[in-house]
Amino acid sequence: MTRAGFVSLVGRPNAGKSTLTNALVGEKVAITSARPQTTRRVIRGIVNREGGQVILVDTPGMHRPRTLLGERLNDLVRETLGDVDLVALCLPANDKLGPGDAYLLEEIKKSRTPVIAVVTKADLVPKEQLALHLAEVAEFADFQEIVPVSATTGDNVEYLADLLVGLMEESPILYPEGEEIQEPERIVVAELIREAALEGVRDELPHSIAVLVEEMNERAQKPGDKRPPLIDIHADLYVERSSQKGIVIGAKGARLKEVGKAAREEIEKLLACRVYLDIHVRVAKEWQRDPKLLRRLGF
Repeated sequence: MTRAGFVSLVGRPNAGKSTLTNALVGEKVAITSARPQTTRRVIRGIVNREGGQVILVDTPGMHRPRTLLGERLNDLVRETLGDVDLVALCLPANDKLGPGDAYLLEEIKKSRTPVIAVVTKADLVPKEQLALHLAEVAEFADFQEIVPVSATTGDNVEYLADLLVGLMEESPILYPEGEEIQEPERIVVAELIREAALEGVRDELPHSIAVLVEEMNERAQKPGDKRPPLIDIHADLYVERSSQKGIVIGAKGARLKEVGKAAREEIEKLLACRVYLDIHVRVAKEWQRDPKLLRRLGF
């Protein structure tokens, strides 16, 4: 007998959802950053266990929107809540429960989807503080389960994976063994480039960066060439103002080179191939508020 189903990880921005997704899947499928609102797409990671399979739906952090992009990200979260078998509400151990968590809980209740609480970042607080936080979470709502976890140290990650599978309905495996991600490669590549760009300008830019992969082609190899295949990737990195373009590129292009190197290394790991990465920085004024630009960028 096997079990399988979909689990949506939801929480406020910077609640540790993407890091937890990566830890449960066992490899990098969602971009992570110390900045809130890093995730802009619903990334699906596949967790295979002995008793079955769970497809994780890692959503953007729900927040009070200030732009059309923000509204669409919130809509993405709402859409996933009713389309999954279980919701895992991520509540960081180092943050007090607040109005944002209460709002999210109400949205989850509207979907009538079963919900568990996952207390993330458990390694960041002393045991006594963690115990108090777990007690507060228990009083906060009638969760099916409450699990403290640290994606950084690995504490309770395996336990959580088995628990999620156990809460699924009986079902055959939904995706072939060995698959770890269900997302078009271009989208994942774009997200990896954006992550590298965010890290490169951590203190200087707000979340004004978007990436669109325009071309992704494998080069023909000569007969007898036993090297991994070489893929040409051409991507556009969008910012909202000309001043931001200079920040991303850096003096004599130095910062953009760093972004390209970091992104290329992660893409090569993901695709198990060699990568030629060409990034162009372009200005798209107020793209977060422009419906046409948002559609072009995949939002």
